[in-house]
Amino acid sequence: MSNTAILIWKGVGVSIVFALLVTAVAWGYRMKPTDVPCRSLSYDIADREQRLYLTEIELTQLLKAEGLYPVGKTLDKGSLHRIERTISSHPMVRTAQCYVTPRHEVHIRLTQRVPLLRVERADGAFFIDTDRRVMPIRPSVRDRVLLATGAVGVQTATTQLADFAEWVQQNPYWQQRIDHVFIQSPQMVIVCLRNNQPRVKMGAMRGFERKLAKLRVFLENGAEATKDKQYTELDVRFRGQVIGRYN
Repeated sequence: MSNTAILIWKGVGVSIVFALLVTAVAWGYRMKPTDVPCRSLSYDIADREQRLYLTEIELTQLLKAEGLYPVGKTLDKGSLHRIERTISSHPMVRTAQCYVTPRHEVHIRLTQRVPLLRVERADGAFFIDTDRRVMPIRPSVRDRVLLATGAVGVQTATTQLADFAEWVQQNPYWQQRIDHVFIQSPQMVIVCLRNNQPRVKMGAMRGFERKLAKLRVFLENGAEATKDKQYTELDVRFRGQVIGRYN
């Protein structure tokens, strides 16, 4: 092996050892108990440029309410875990990681939950997030997501309706055209289009991709030929057909 190759391999070895040492030190500060009191507390909200549903003030108030505010206290591994669990319990937090820096500062890095579907029922309203969990309504959440109204059960909202909302969100054609869905019953879902378009009887959620593909063909090709009939309702429940009804 040439001297150049040996030098290259030595350089690679040194880099690997250095990286392992940095990782070990970082992990050690995160998990190792310390006798030095915490000097400060800071937060890093990783996705704050895309959304900001909470404030650092309320996170600090949450820690103080639980007796976990770390400044001025010595910390052990259990304390850091309790801080992580408490921050993670905030209704807008998706993930949280707590560690101590070499300067004895507690740093909390977190991500926020992301709404996917808004549900409005007679007994209240809530979001379903991208993890298919119920997420509370709060003024700071202004995301434009699909709305579902009517007889919406939580089980249906977190499964079939969440799948439908995600599909619509990823489909520019329908994202621009669907205003909301009304759940009359599990077997009768009504899709309400924008711009005073006819409402669409879709029936059960099963096979919605096929049903909406058929509807799209009708809207792009067949609707012009029948626009004088002023349909108030389109029915896509039956295979191979779009049935128009009007008053």
